[in-house]
Amino acid sequence: MAVKQLTVFLENRAGKLSEIVKLISDADVNIRAMCIADGSDCGILRLIVSDLEKAQEALKGESIMSAIDVLAVKMSDKAGSLSGILTVLDKAGINIDYMYAFTSPALDAYVVLRVGDNEAAESILKQHGIETLNDGDFT
Repeated sequence: MAVKQLTVFLENRAGKLSEIVKLISDADVNIRAMCIADGSDCGILRLIVSDLEKAQEALKGESIMSAIDVLAVKMSDKAGSLSGILTVLDKAGINIDYMYAFTSPALDAYVVLRVGDNEAAESILKQHGIETLNDGDFT
């Protein structure tokens, strides 16, 4: 049950992130999770959104984009939860390329993981009773 993540490469200048977020917002798309990393020439914006297709259409012609599968893993919002997930993946030999996490007082905590083999990671997490989410969980 992978989740589609939208990756947007944007010019590293004041106001560009605001422009991108406004385009997504104006398309009536909710941003569910977001991470940005900076580089010398551009920023890398990673988004989980409520409607991937609408977000892509809103950004058409604005930025270089890609949509890839990532895992969104549910965890309890308490100390040690993330460590347990990472230990399970480590023992299975699954490398994590990058990750970002988010919490909500009304919900639980979640971590988004980019791994080399989503199916293997999902399988091992499921064997350990760890729940993953799908795109429908974010609409």
